[in-house]
Amino acid sequence: MPEQILILDFGSQYTQLIARRVRELNVYCEIHPYNHIPKINSSIKGVILSGSPCSVRDAGAPDVDLALFEKIPVLGVCYGAQLMAHKCGGTVLPSQIREYGRAKLTTVDHHNELLKEISLDSQVWMSHADTIASIPDTYEIIASTPSVKVAAFRKKGEQVYGIQFHPEVTHSLEGKNLLRNFVVHISGCSQDWTPDLFVESTIEELKKKLVQDKVVMALSGGVDSTVAAMLIHKAIGKNLYCIFVDNGLLRKNEFEQVLASYKGMGLNIKGVDSKDKFYAALKNLSEPEAKRKAIGRTFIEVFDEEAHHLEHVKWLGQGTIYPDVIESVSVKGPSATIKSHHNVGGLPAKMKMRVVEPLNTLFKDEVRQVGKTLGIDPLILGRHPFPGPGLGIRILGEITPDKVQVLQDADDIFISGLRKHNLYEKVWQAGTILLPVYSVGVMGDERTYEKAVALRAVVSVDGMTADWAHLPHEFLSEISSDIINKVKGVNRVVYDISSKPPATIEWE
Repeated sequence: MPEQILILDFGSQYTQLIARRVRELNVYCEIHPYNHIPKINSSIKGVILSGSPCSVRDAGAPDVDLALFEKIPVLGVCYGAQLMAHKCGGTVLPSQIREYGRAKLTTVDHHNELLKEISLDSQVWMSHADTIASIPDTYEIIASTPSVKVAAFRKKGEQVYGIQFHPEVTHSLEGKNLLRNFVVHISGCSQDWTPDLFVESTIEELKKKLVQDKVVMALSGGVDSTVAAMLIHKAIGKNLYCIFVDNGLLRKNEFEQVLASYKGMGLNIKGVDSKDKFYAALKNLSEPEAKRKAIGRTFIEVFDEEAHHLEHVKWLGQGTIYPDVIESVSVKGPSATIKSHHNVGGLPAKMKMRVVEPLNTLFKDEVRQVGKTLGIDPLILGRHPFPGPGLGIRILGEITPDKVQVLQDADDIFISGLRKHNLYEKVWQAGTILLPVYSVGVMGDERTYEKAVALRAVVSVDGMTADWAHLPHEFLSEISSDIINKVKGVNRVVYDISSKPPATIEWE
């Protein structure tokens, strides 16, 4: 196993961000719930205790036995620091003033290894309703702010630290320096976990695991499934059988374009036109979850049927990435369903196959880096996220082939326009939504009563939060005019300026 940092999750919204910052240092790390701690072994060089929405003073608050990490460097962040102080005899009390937002470090012990290269008056980000009022005699304060005396502490004589601010967020301007100090200098990680090393080691592992076995895999044209397929292909060549299903809900000309690009990469792929089956399954359905489930169910039926044409297939390849894994074992169990995700989760049991997921330790940005190392076309690696149900959740209400045609044409104008004006790469995700409303318009001397579409474009890092993209007015004007003039049946275009939260990126 590679050397790693273990991150224990107490339910903080920032836990994944801690992991991303550690990975940016070319150090491998894993997130585990505080109540599902893996076996501690020599590969674990340091432990980070995350924040939490809970208070250490609450009955049943998340807890952990610190003795498990007796000879390993430990860094407690916010709740993690409060838990350490509380368990060792310190005092944690409600803050007199809620400590949330930017703060300045007015005292910094620069002799302490954790705080090397951290400036006096360095800006940090606070986000807590409790504060450490006093620390045990075995601890010492190493940083303070005007309102937080114990902004950072160390256990005397040990590599055990606590901080009440969040170094992982960009508002903590020197937070990456602090994390580097803990991960590299204190924990001794060697910073050798790179995309090149990942590709090399993963292909070797896949060769050992799969040997000459056959693998079947559904491809979507997206980044995750493409990179996963290329890794498996590098390991077993033509023993990987890829299937690309046209569900009738792809973007304009996408089926032909994606098939051509995959064949150019040397993948063994079969395209399956199943539009009619999906349209039949979606007939008379308007409720979003019902549509998602119908699409997922039909996909499983189509994929299962195609896979059974192959003989002696033992494995199902999937493009699962690390956030999916984290979500499935979260502190409070799987999160409440906002919307079900379209994947092939029902297939392994149905088809009696084992699952191989070569990307299940990577975040999305790391998947793109691995894809670059594999030489995958930048047009595929830079592709915006596209929902599994495709245009099925961008047509509000019942889906018909005619509506799909209208949306494909309008969406093609929008996405092509973004590329033409060099805006595509500045946007994290974009798409067009066909609204279930008609509006009055005027074309020439005639009154029209036709459909409306909404354009949606967001900027984001990982999709967890997003803001609407401030596209140039001239661009939006051009796209609106093109859609209304060229797409028959549309006479109104609107632009969605909602952020996530409270809205979601998709409308359904």
